[in-house]
Amino acid sequence: MSKQSKIKNKIQEQYGKIALADGSLSCCSSSAGCCSTSETVVSPIESSKTVGYSQNNLNSVPQSSILGLGCGNPSPFALLKEGDIVVDLGSGAGIDVFISANIVKDKGRVIGVDITDAMLERARKNAEIHGYQNVEFRKGDIEEKIPVDDNSVDVVISNCVINLTENKLKTFKEIHRILKPNGVGKLVISDVVTSGEVEKEIIDEGNWCGCIDGALTKDNYLDSIKKAGFTYIEILEERPGNVVKDDNESIDKHTRKISSITVKAFKN
Repeated sequence: MSKQSKIKNKIQEQYGKIALADGSLSCCSSSAGCCSTSETVVSPIESSKTVGYSQNNLNSVPQSSILGLGCGNPSPFALLKEGDIVVDLGSGAGIDVFISANIVKDKGRVIGVDITDAMLERARKNAEIHGYQNVEFRKGDIEEKIPVDDNSVDVVISNCVINLTENKLKTFKEIHRILKPNGVGKLVISDVVTSGEVEKEIIDEGNWCGCIDGALTKDNYLDSIKKAGFTYIEILEERPGNVVKDDNESIDKHTRKISSITVKAFKN
């Protein structure tokens, strides 16, 4: 089995556990949230507030969709409007899908895409119980093929998920493919970046799953978006994060700063 396959299997295994744990686990650890700035165990609601979700956001969605994951809140920066078609990549239990659905209303539609069966099951159950008619959840590997038609989407959002893919450029090209052209389609993504990337030979699968070893530097992250064909790339928010200490001597200075950014870009 290739390294990439092992990482994807690890991601599905760990996030599957999170989906079944009712918020008692976060990312690949029970002691810290995904991209968290603290090692203290906090509730999913408090963790979500820490990365930018308001109490109104959290009150407006099914409580079972709040898992305390993520490194930002892309929704308010997306400036969604009624009637928009929105895709959320790595939609988890559906928190950002439901926030978006409340804004685009019945004239719009929100599609959540996730690779983990347990997350999809949880999200679909949330939608059914709470009567959401303008959402759907599809299974997909976002760096291989996003299960959405070409040129059909107004806004793509994602929260701390692109870093989990191995080929970021390919992922951004897939996002570019599904967005509407002529400056209509845009991406608004919150994700983690690092001060120093890890060489493939020394990647730790657990650290990759935990939003650490798969992170790019900020410059390389933005360059991947540009190479995928996007324009008017703008950082909307930056948040400080953890300092990761590495035992491996191959990693420069043995420490890496992990921070989060929220980025906007348009498809011409």
